[in-house]
Amino acid sequence: MAQTAKLLPAYLVVGADELKRRAAVTRLKARLDEGFSAFNLDERVASGDIDAQDLLSSLNTLPFGDSFRLVLVERAEKLPKPVVEVLVGYLANPNTACVLCLDAESLAKSTQLYKAVAKVGKQAIIDCTPKKRWELPPQVVRMASAHGMHMNQQAAEELVSRVGESTILIDAQLKVLAELCRDSGTITVADVERNVVRTAEVKPWDFLDALSARDAAKALGLYHLMQSPSQVMLCSLVAGRLRELICAKDLDARGQSSLLASELGKQAWQVKNHTGWARRFAPGELERALVGCARCERGLKSGEDPDVAFTRLVVETCGALR
Repeated sequence: MAQTAKLLPAYLVVGADELKRRAAVTRLKARLDEGFSAFNLDERVASGDIDAQDLLSSLNTLPFGDSFRLVLVERAEKLPKPVVEVLVGYLANPNTACVLCLDAESLAKSTQLYKAVAKVGKQAIIDCTPKKRWELPPQVVRMASAHGMHMNQQAAEELVSRVGESTILIDAQLKVLAELCRDSGTITVADVERNVVRTAEVKPWDFLDALSARDAAKALGLYHLMQSPSQVMLCSLVAGRLRELICAKDLDARGQSSLLASELGKQAWQVKNHTGWARRFAPGELERALVGCARCERGLKSGEDPDVAFTRLVVETCGALR
């Protein structure tokens, strides 16, 4: 079994990153002898009526040709307890000519099945935990490159903002954008804004970032896409961001911008754009915007039309009204 030399008898591909899980499973399938793949590949989807003994029989079947057998079980987190118990017993003495691949969106490390697969070998657990939202843009840039396209950080951030954190959906949009922008070889922010419909719920920090960049059109567009926003809460968030920018501007004036994260008690990635944004405000503008927040809050709490009051705050902060 030359081809099984580097393969373990079992793998658990686990995590909510669908694209990463799909890639891991695809790599395993690619190891099969193409001429015998129809005989040596058994794909199943876990359900309440899956037959434990039939699955065990498949795992103990010898492969055709000089290859290995691959038994793939999708949605492994849905396997009923009797089947799990059979698999745990099997994994104590597995068929070395067969590879069991369990594909699961989530499976706790404390479960019998997770522990049984982990004992098979150090590489048996293929972690497909999705990246945090702020970690995604660099990955999206690399994904665009895989489609033969250049994409900068800002365009990647805009795509994540519009599509959400599903790598499957992001990759699908990148395929479309790659075809639309093939001649230029580059996917720009404008390309994303023009061709990708926003399906992800607007996050407050997306709005705050547009406000900080003094992009009134984008900030208002995001605000109006929010579902039942609380203007009082948003006003409080704007005030908090303005205070951060005031701190950034002060440190920048003293040549101490590198201290911003520690001064605000945040991670460096959380304030990476603050200094640049602060520089867009003339002396005194941030302080006046903070006064505007207080005025807006008073208006909201005294019965003023919340949409009108908050829209005025956004426009004034962005400098669209002088």
